[in-house]
Amino acid sequence: MWEFLEAATAVAVPVFVVTCMAAAGLGLRVRDIAAPLGRGRLVALALVANFGAAPAAAWLLVACLPLDRAHATGLLLLGGAAGAPFLPKLAAAARGDAAFSVGLMLLLMVASVAFLPVALPAMVPGLAAEPWPLLRPLLVSMLLPLAAGVAVREWSERWAARVRPAVATLSSVSMVAAVVLLVGLNFSALLATIGTGAVGAGVVFVAVSTAAGYALGTPSPDTRSVLALGTGQRNIAAALLIATQNYPNEPGVVVMLLVTTLAGLAVLLAAARWFAGHRAPRTPAAAGTEEG
Repeated sequence: MWEFLEAATAVAVPVFVVTCMAAAGLGLRVRDIAAPLGRGRLVALALVANFGAAPAAAWLLVACLPLDRAHATGLLLLGGAAGAPFLPKLAAAARGDAAFSVGLMLLLMVASVAFLPVALPAMVPGLAAEPWPLLRPLLVSMLLPLAAGVAVREWSERWAARVRPAVATLSSVSMVAAVVLLVGLNFSALLATIGTGAVGAGVVFVAVSTAAGYALGTPSPDTRSVLALGTGQRNIAAALLIATQNYPNEPGVVVMLLVTTLAGLAVLLAAARWFAGHRAPRTPAAAGTEEG
């Protein structure tokens, strides 16, 4: 029975990652992506927030808190993994710039594929120093399905609209299956996090990352809230992919990914609600002077 659950998990995780990326791509057009990313300063600040401030926050927490080694590894993995595909939904809840949320999501996904194989060996003790073993699964499971989805949308919006619901449903089902299987396989390890500081560290990490994104955002509330949420919401799909392939015998790594993501979701939803409630109405003059 245990072997069956492990085999099912080994299938559910990559299926979730591939379908998640493909569904995101099927909803994107090149012109939708390019327009909001034409603002160079905003793009630069987004990269600094997600690949500078967030990894630094994870590293400082690991250095300052007495976390279990596996939990520390999981937090560092999340620190380097940006570009969660659920960002547009959070941005909508915050009443932020929808177009920018789509462009930012794709930018961070692609940048993560380049950043993780180079940065993680330096951040995570014991991780293979060669970048290719980390890069290959990210390319195959994330970037290629994403690019294929965008290509289908560019080729035929009608076909993309017909295919996307099925792909999105498969992604949702496989995500639930992966989470249930991972929780079941690591239930004892999840219980063992009580009193270890892992949950608190995860919440603090998400809160600090969100605050960093907000601080580095532009004066426009439409993009500032999106950058804050995009920095706080890490890419668990990419982190899970690396964790399951590189730490199969260390359940604490996956446990930290799950704990931080689930606990951090409460922080992000509260932040989105706050952003929506404190967003001043846009005047015609303000709409015409948004920063480039």
